[in-house]
Amino acid sequence: MPSSPAVIGVDSSTQSTKAVVVDAASGRALAMGRAAHTVSGSDGARESDPEQWWRALTEAVAEALRGLDPRAVTGIAVAGQQHGLVVLDGAGRPLRPAVLWNDTRSAPQAAALTRELGAQGWLDRTGSVPVASMTAAKWRWLRENEPAAADAAAAVRLPHDFLTERLGGVAATDPGDASGTCWYSTATGAYDPFLLELLELDEGLLPAVAPGGATAVGVLTPAAAKELGLPEGIPVAAGTGDNMAAAVGLGLGRAGLLDHPVVSLGTSGTVFAATRTRPATAALAGFAAADAPGTYLPLGCTLNCTLAVDKVAALLGLDREDAAPGGEAVLLPYLDGERTPDLPRASGLLTGLRHATTPQQLLGAAYEGAAFTVLRALDALPGAGEDVPLRLVGGGAQGRTWVETVRRLSGRAVTVPRTTELVALGAAALAAGAATGEDPVAIATAWGTGDGETLPPVERDHATWGRIAAALDTYVSLGAL
Repeated sequence: MPSSPAVIGVDSSTQSTKAVVVDAASGRALAMGRAAHTVSGSDGARESDPEQWWRALTEAVAEALRGLDPRAVTGIAVAGQQHGLVVLDGAGRPLRPAVLWNDTRSAPQAAALTRELGAQGWLDRTGSVPVASMTAAKWRWLRENEPAAADAAAAVRLPHDFLTERLGGVAATDPGDASGTCWYSTATGAYDPFLLELLELDEGLLPAVAPGGATAVGVLTPAAAKELGLPEGIPVAAGTGDNMAAAVGLGLGRAGLLDHPVVSLGTSGTVFAATRTRPATAALAGFAAADAPGTYLPLGCTLNCTLAVDKVAALLGLDREDAAPGGEAVLLPYLDGERTPDLPRASGLLTGLRHATTPQQLLGAAYEGAAFTVLRALDALPGAGEDVPLRLVGGGAQGRTWVETVRRLSGRAVTVPRTTELVALGAAALAAGAATGEDPVAIATAWGTGDGETLPPVERDHATWGRIAAALDTYVSLGAL
């Protein structure tokens, strides 16, 4: 049993759920549980059963609590994969599988929405321009392709909202995750009535927006407590999206670091920073932060990162670390289309092959192509000056080749936090905030979860950067992607 109260942070990602029990005073991770998800679909479709997320959450929490006294737990919060569309019936059960963030079938609907309002119109209201990932495009796709499901919907949720409601019995979300829908306005801090009308979406289907991710929106219901093996009545935080939780875990926000860029290497690749400047550029998603109001999290996101590079390694029969710089070869691993740049119908591109090209160089070129795509979004990020290190997080940050590729292509110092489960720990800080009323970013800063080793800069590889940029720009201009 811990010597002080504990909190639980849940990371419900695309492929798995992780639950971390954290000592609320020190931030020390006491235990972690994990359970896998499955994703189905082809030809751009990516779907999951939300009930599977709930089962995974209960399994992960049960594993994490094994050997601990559940009576020590004083709060719980969920951070979830962003953008997914969950439609529920009147009993709170899914009407169909959730349409995930990396489902690209809604690309035509995203383009149509952009035309209807104009890119600047969307930026003025939401801070983002619709792409296939955004929930608004997925809702429009559902209305056009499965109108019976849309008409039958008694509730519309994001993935983390669905789980939070199961925990606390209250329909609630936070500004951070809501800002990824393209029907929430970062200009007003509320759902946008004009956009809801445009989308034919009744606001009554949506959860209430809490002031922040650490707001206590309810308490653990008797049914949820029984399934999880936890005491009834512990505070349930509003929670947030996975990127916002990672920012909290890193100590980014108004009570911590502002304008410090982060590169996250996972299933997707992201670049983001907490800032007080409201973002409004088509190059980025203009999210709010979990510690809103007044703090934002502009973010660039790519669909293809670690999984795409691992796929190339598997095709070549190589270990993921058996890579060398790509030389003249350029490989853009856009295996699932791409979000940044907005190329939803793209496929992988390989060019520059020579007789001397080795399999190791091809794998290295895949790393370079994926890292380039993430790092190019850095140029549009507020406060991304080269005087501060890049914080490198996600599963890829634990890989030598990923780290060295980012260092070589960016030419910047890189800080790799010692803590690896930053999304779950950020969620734990939200849970602690719900239990105590304290600022979650200040809590995470005191915990030191964002601290780590800083690697010095190396000379930037301008030649490789230029080759990749030229190949991408040429193929885009020719309409080949």
